[in-house]
Amino acid sequence: MSLSKQIDKDYIEAYKAKATVKVAVLRHLKTAIKNRMVEDKCQDLSDEIVLDLVAKQVKQRKDSFDQYTKAGRDDLARVEADELVALEVYLPKQLSDEELSAAIDKAIADVGAASMADMGKVMQAVLEAHKGQVDGKKASGLVRAKLS
Repeated sequence: MSLSKQIDKDYIEAYKAKATVKVAVLRHLKTAIKNRMVEDKCQDLSDEIVLDLVAKQVKQRKDSFDQYTKAGRDDLARVEADELVALEVYLPKQLSDEELSAAIDKAIADVGAASMADMGKVMQAVLEAHKGQVDGKKASGLVRAKLS
């Protein structure tokens, strides 16, 4: 079953179960998918594109969570955290710190990176090789540390 169809199925189940947080999250995600389909003028999206849309939604929730936490709005931060949990179900398993470090070392060797000027090439290689499995901020920090 494609990821898009799984999201539709889960939305219906959440709606019937009256799981308001999950319904809201999946409604936003379905809207993003529908908008992308209209934009691309197609009937169905590949799992890779849907995964990118899910990753963008997760990133938005993380950023909002951080901002609400810094502003002392724990009530709103809790809502974002709940939505984040509902979305992360659709992402592939994240790489551990050791796996991420090994992937970065491999990318540095493959690209032949020697300085910070090559950071973009290394990041691109890591993110493409492990789509949806890497937190960009964490990877960026590790790449920066290894190249400097």
